[in-house]
This record gives sequence, structure tokens and C-alpha cells, in this order.
Amino acid sequence: MRILLVEDDPLLGEAVRQGLLQEGFTVDWVRDGQEADGALATDEFSLLILDLGLPRLDGMTLLRRLRARGRALPVLILTARDTILDKVTGLDAGADDFLVKPVDLDELAARARALLRRASGRAQPAICHGELCLEPLARRVTVGGQPVELSAREFAILQTLLENAGRVLTRPQIEQSLYGWGEGVESNAVEVHIHHLRRKLGNGFIRTLRGVGYVVERPAEQPEASVSTQTP
Repeated sequence: MRILLVEDDPLLGEAVRQGLLQEGFTVDWVRDGQEADGALATDEFSLLILDLGLPRLDGMTLLRRLRARGRALPVLILTARDTILDKVTGLDAGADDFLVKPVDLDELAARARALLRRASGRAQPAICHGELCLEPLARRVTVGGQPVELSAREFAILQTLLENAGRVLTRPQIEQSLYGWGEGVESNAVEVHIHHLRRKLGNGFIRTLRGVGYVVERPAEQPEASVSTQTP
């Protein structure tokens, strides 16, 4: 899952970035509101972690702009402003959660996972599909109770496909959910990871719609797959 972190404090920003990377997230970090506004206009993210006291464009204005555009991106405010009025103002402006500095990185990661889980419509932490279960916190996948060893990229692709079960995702959509700025992406990287996943999970688990993308089907009683126009 790809996160945009907007924080102008270099020490805190680097600590948060490293903590989230260790939790398996892809993190892009910017230090002012204008840069964040541009990033949100051109890239797709799963979560925005937003400081309020930002140079060039303050966080509250950025949040209001995001919501005025109709974007439903989950937003976690991370700020030193700790009054009830600050919290109410932020939540009423469209934030989904509010965490006051100094921040505990374990709590921040847990809140990020909860917001992502809510955004995907899940109540349970684990994502299960037939005999396969993926546990985001433990970074573990089992099939019929037996562990399946996956690389970090394989795990991330599988999680993205499971969270969008029944929806066809194009290769660029999958790449956007996996790779941050400055990360080199080989032209066939997604195809290679999908090939490895099929070898480990069975050829029929991930279906290819030639010329369109990839999909993990919903259970038979649920609606047919449809092509997504949204990046996960």
C-alpha cells in the first residue's frame, strides 16, 4: 500500500518514513503543502498522512482542496495541535483520523492499517479467499493452514488483488500501488511477480484478461468482475 507522507520536520519525517517502510508500506515523503498538492493531482495513493503546519500551503487548506475535488482518499492528520477545536475542525474538514505529536510509530502503523482496512470495506484484519488467508500485520499467507513464502513484492501484489477481488486491475494500477518515487520499475516486473504467485498458489488463482489486466475472482455467488477505472 502506497502512502503519501506530508511532514516538514526532517527528523520526524524520516523516522515516520522508516517506521512505515519497516511495516511493509511504500512511502513517498514531501515537506510542503504545494508539493503535496501536486503529488495528489498526478499520482495515486492509498493513504495520506498530513501535518497541518506546512510551508507554502497549510495542511487544512490542502485537505479541503482534496475533498472539494471529490477524492475519498483516507486522511490521517499528524500534528502538534492538540485542542478539541483543532480535532473537530480537522475531522469536519474531511480527515478520517487524528494523531497528536509526539507519535508512537506502532500506533501510527496500526491506525494506518485500520484506515486502509475500512477503505477496502473489510471488518477483519485478515483477508481470506477460500482456503487462502493473508494477514497484513503478520505479513503471512497460508493456504489450507499451510504457510506460503512470498517476497515483499509478491505479498503486496497479492494483497492489492485480494482487496480488489472481482475488479480487473491494469499493470500501471498495480505498479502505482507498489512503487514509490525513485524506484526503478522494470517493464515486466509485475508479470514476473504474477508468474511466481501462480507457481506458489496455483495457475487459476489470478486470472489474466489479455490486453486489460489481472483479477482475483469473487466467490461464485458474488457479481462478475468489472474493469476498474480507479487506481487502488
